[in-house]
Amino acid sequence: MLLKRICLVDFRQFVGKQEIEFSVDPEKNVTVIMGENGSGKTTFAQAFTWCMYGKTDFADPLVLCKATLQNMRPGDSKTVSVELKVEHKGQDYYILREQTYQLDNSGKLKRPSLTKLTIRYKSKDGQQEFIPENKKDSKVKEILPEELSGYFFFDGERIGNMSKEIQSGKSKEFAEAVKKLLGLDTYLAALKHIKGARGVKNSVIGSYEEQYDAHSDSRIADYGREIQSLQDQMDKKNDRIGELDSLIPKLQDEIQDLRIKIEKNKGAEDLTREIKSLQAIIERNNDIIGNSTQNIVSSFQKNYRTYFYQKMITDVLQILVDADKLDKGIPDIHQRTIDYLIARGTCICGTPITSGDEHYQQLMNLLEYIPPQSLGTLINQFVEQCNYRVSSAVNIFESVRSNLADVAERVDENHDREIRISDIEEQLKGFADVGPLQTKLMAYNKDLREKTDEQRRLNQEIGSLQTRIDRYESERRNLSLKNDNNRKIEVYKAYAEYIYSVLQNDYKEQEKKVRSELEVCINEIFTSIYNGGMSLKIDDKYNIQTIVNDYKDFNVGVETSTAQSISIIFAFIAGVIKMARNNKDNEKLSTEPYPLVMDAPLSAFDKARIQTVCDTLPNIAEQVIIFIKDTDGEIAAKYLSEKIGADYIFDKHNEFETFLSKR
Repeated sequence: MLLKRICLVDFRQFVGKQEIEFSVDPEKNVTVIMGENGSGKTTFAQAFTWCMYGKTDFADPLVLCKATLQNMRPGDSKTVSVELKVEHKGQDYYILREQTYQLDNSGKLKRPSLTKLTIRYKSKDGQQEFIPENKKDSKVKEILPEELSGYFFFDGERIGNMSKEIQSGKSKEFAEAVKKLLGLDTYLAALKHIKGARGVKNSVIGSYEEQYDAHSDSRIADYGREIQSLQDQMDKKNDRIGELDSLIPKLQDEIQDLRIKIEKNKGAEDLTREIKSLQAIIERNNDIIGNSTQNIVSSFQKNYRTYFYQKMITDVLQILVDADKLDKGIPDIHQRTIDYLIARGTCICGTPITSGDEHYQQLMNLLEYIPPQSLGTLINQFVEQCNYRVSSAVNIFESVRSNLADVAERVDENHDREIRISDIEEQLKGFADVGPLQTKLMAYNKDLREKTDEQRRLNQEIGSLQTRIDRYESERRNLSLKNDNNRKIEVYKAYAEYIYSVLQNDYKEQEKKVRSELEVCINEIFTSIYNGGMSLKIDDKYNIQTIVNDYKDFNVGVETSTAQSISIIFAFIAGVIKMARNNKDNEKLSTEPYPLVMDAPLSAFDKARIQTVCDTLPNIAEQVIIFIKDTDGEIAAKYLSEKIGADYIFDKHNEFETFLSKR
């Protein structure tokens, strides 16, 4: 198959009619289409699959160019189309897919649900012929089956996804693809024709089963019915095993993912415990802050007047000191005592007191400071109260200061802990609760055990059914030999079963040979891309294991990096394509080479391997079409220059309009 031309009309951002002629030169078999991100490389690549299969990966299913849509008026209609000119087995085919959009009278877009597919070609006499409607899908499948298209129309992201699948045991799809691409499906079709995939009803052997003459012995019919019943049971069990073969790897993947998540989220438990500890500290601090605040308020409410009177009291005390009015009273001396001493004319100490003398005058002066006048005593009492209040005011200040300092310290501590809690909560956004994950893991493990046990039981039951079928067939065979017509049927069946056996053995031999050659082929490509002392091994289910060469005798696999994984799947696809190209002249495994259409494949590789990829691509595929970013343009031009037969560029005018032109 060769892609010769593609023509787009109003497809997505490709406004109007635009087309590309692909290089079909055997020597310069590379077509490069370059453009910046968002210019339409991926859209253009999707045009191939839309044209052939009517499918895309667009989030918005609208394929009509929005620039064209903006210029439409109510009642207008526009037809989007993509036409591919391909060469298949020496014949050119024109595959055209169309979809018509219309604006109703209110200006609302009517989106059609169906597309129209047309396939035409020129007959040997030059007349244009059309593939009938009921054969269009089969013709597309003949040219390139949809299930295989992913191996020829892919991007860097798909390479990465395929790499994960092919190394995780989910290679049934790859096994089927390899068998089809490398011609092994012809064997499978022949085997199915002889014996059938489900029992023997619609096969050569099945036709003989229907021809037994039961008139000679009714037991022949009984055995036939019993054999058919047992075969139907086997078919159901085989179908269930097929379902389990698909479900079990998915369960294993889910279990592995859950184990990884649980392991990853174990740290969440520690973080959660830390949050609880921090929250407990914050709560304790808040209690202390509340108590300290209450102490401050209570103390202030009781003593605030004294605190604010402190300055005035201090000033008054200083005035009293300066006035020399302090401490001049005599304790327990009253005015009556002085009057008595003066009247007696003798002091307590015996000194005579005469009116007008010095002693008399001292006693009269003392009357100013003793009761009932007692100014000095009152002043002393006042001074004592003032000193007490001043000292109390100092204690209030210290108490408030101490409590405020404690509050400030606790507030700062809480602030730091709240910041830490916020940081932890941010970390926990990426975590999941381990409890539900563990519960889910237990359920999946139980489901896996049940399905594995069911699979084992079904295989045992199938073995038992097959034993009974063999016994009934043997007994029926003995009875059939007594009838001439039935004897012929047995002979014909024996020939058919012998042919089936020979063909099956030949298929197994060819499949093993193909797998071995593919392993050699992909290792050659892999080591040229990733020369890291590793090699690839393909098992009978086409799972790929990476082996360290120095330890290959131990058959121990190794986990691969992203670069290695991408190199592996690239080598796998490249190897299959290379073998398909080499097998085109093989009598038993005749195949048709296919092109490679890749969206930004170089982005999947590091710069050290881009040169090797560029050297490999044109040599393994009959035709290569590459969509690359501007940033990779110089690299591709450098390493692919001798192989480039056609070179185009995307000219992006705006988000809705991109044009194609030659470089």
